[in-house]
Amino acid sequence: MGRIKRKTSPAFAIVADGETEIWYLQMMQRNERRVRLTIKPELPKKKRIEDQCELVCKLAQGEYDKVFWIVDLDQIVKERREATGVKKDPMQTFIECRKRVLSSKKYSNRIRVIVNNPCLEFWFLLHFMHTSKSFDCYDQVEKELKKYIQDYNKSVGYFKKPNNDIYLKLKPRLKKAIEHSDLLGVFTPETPSKAVSEMPQFFRTEELKGLF
Repeated sequence: MGRIKRKTSPAFAIVADGETEIWYLQMMQRNERRVRLTIKPELPKKKRIEDQCELVCKLAQGEYDKVFWIVDLDQIVKERREATGVKKDPMQTFIECRKRVLSSKKYSNRIRVIVNNPCLEFWFLLHFMHTSKSFDCYDQVEKELKKYIQDYNKSVGYFKKPNNDIYLKLKPRLKKAIEHSDLLGVFTPETPSKAVSEMPQFFRTEELKGLF
């Protein structure tokens, strides 16, 4: 009689231009014992949208069950502001890259593009309130968020603090954040400046179905 093979845990790659998204999801994994998966951070060496998109497509052809590309639009706005002599608008580049990976039969089942506008902290804010206000930048969101989490700061020590990490702070309000996010809808190329957080995509992915 052959040996029964143990089912392996799903493997997710997380591509983001910053580390806060990685820290947050790592803390989710640490605290949710029912979630049996492997999360591997894939921080792009180059921050340009084209380079991130190339990395996402490359990873989707490898060992991962899913590749999550988490995009903070304030970074694209920053790239647009700092670009000099660039023929193509960074926002338009992102919209085209997003369309390419989501419409491709090769990638559509393995890649998820998650947009936060302006940043991940907007997702955190939705745990406490529903708002459709379009914040211009991280600083504005942080100011509002600190009304609810006074000691918030963007550091690995804060995010991963034993017994009081960022996920534990927010977990009791997770369902409310998902509800608030749903009310805002999803990112659309026609209205790229509207407030949005697509983080519920992660919690609703097939491999985590029914756990949140």
